[in-house]
Amino acid sequence: MDKSPVLRVAAIGECMVELQERADGSVSQAFGGDTLNTAVYMARLGRRLGRFVHYVSAIGDDPFSSAMAEFWRAQGVDDSLTMRRAGRRPGLYFIKTDAAGERRFFYWRGEAAVREAFECEGSDALLESLAGFDAIYLSGISLAVLRPASRERLLARLAELAAAGKTIDFDCNYRPLLWEDVATTRAVYERVFGFARRVLVTVEELEVLGVAPHPAAGAAHFRPLTQLEVVIKDGAKPCTLIHGGQVESVAATCIPQVVDTTAAGDSFSGAYLLGRMLGLDPAESARRAHRVAGAVVQHRGAIIPAEATPDVYATETAADRP
Repeated sequence: MDKSPVLRVAAIGECMVELQERADGSVSQAFGGDTLNTAVYMARLGRRLGRFVHYVSAIGDDPFSSAMAEFWRAQGVDDSLTMRRAGRRPGLYFIKTDAAGERRFFYWRGEAAVREAFECEGSDALLESLAGFDAIYLSGISLAVLRPASRERLLARLAELAAAGKTIDFDCNYRPLLWEDVATTRAVYERVFGFARRVLVTVEELEVLGVAPHPAAGAAHFRPLTQLEVVIKDGAKPCTLIHGGQVESVAATCIPQVVDTTAAGDSFSGAYLLGRMLGLDPAESARRAHRVAGAVVQHRGAIIPAEATPDVYATETAADRP
């Protein structure tokens, strides 16, 4: 008998066509996006639970969009709540990576189908469908790419769902070029903090909140918000966990050679959140998330080979577990 928990997770955001420069100057093409990356790793780590992760987005009717949706399905992510919009296209980004594995992103997304996802035909039903999920995950990028009207409709719906007892998980994932200004970003983030249950933020992103970019400053800022569970990510350094008024740190996995940091934070988020959904405590979830992120940075691109992904929840998702 399968004793795995019944989970339904909705990941809201944008997937884009990914181009990446290789060492020889040639370019490889794939698909990626912060919440899509997180959804893939969550689905991969929890594959024994069935197809429990759904991607909520909008794409076009072009060949790239079709290939994109096919890629999601192959990764175990359900695409039935992704709208197809006639005449529209997905966004595109290019990754340039330096010798230390750090990357720079260049974006083209002016006509991306997702921008009006929550104000176009079919959006009412899409927003209503979110009530059928146990947890809803989104990021700062998910909100930044939306036109103001779509953003407002989504935020209002998420607040309703949170009030009804649904779990809202938010990764700050700040990209300054996508926002009007820092004040707007801060106002939106603080609004989300008012109804979210779990928040993930990097040390650098603390500055968007008017907080010094240091784990201790972040802990002091979030500790009074006892309704929130917060993870402050700090790259290869320990992450800081704030929950129930308590603060603790969890060391990252030591990686001698970093190849590419693309999706390190996204994979950490997917692994951490799945651990919490499976009932592990924050520290143990973080330890396993560090292992996953440590594997990801040893490969190029956002989505590493499935066989290279540590199966950190094998016991928790096994059908015959106690």
